[in-house]
Amino acid sequence: MGAVTPGAAAGAGRVDRDPGLQPERTRLAWRRTTLAATVVAVLAGKAGLAGGASAGVLAAGAVCCAGWAGVLVVAHRRIRGLAGAGEPERLSLPNAVRIVVCVLATVGGGVGVVLR
Repeated sequence: MGAVTPGAAAGAGRVDRDPGLQPERTRLAWRRTTLAATVVAVLAGKAGLAGGASAGVLAAGAVCCAGWAGVLVVAHRRIRGLAGAGEPERLSLPNAVRIVVCVLATVGGGVGVVLR
């Protein structure tokens, strides 16, 4: 709960935000997401190199790497946005769609490489 600003009129008080540990937990969640995407990309690359590089494997690997890069970019922006003082900006719908598409591309490319 936030505290009412001292000296404010009753009923018209501004509530200051007390974020507690929530921004830190959110930053850690973004880091875990980035780590998971990195593991998928590395394992897909290892599987692709171990089994030979056909055109389908290379295409799936490229999709996986592009999705991984997108996850890194979006996560880095969110982590920087949460590190600032004051109230962090909310995750916009376009950014939420971007991260979902990037995660799905990473997973889909990884699955494509592994199942070749």
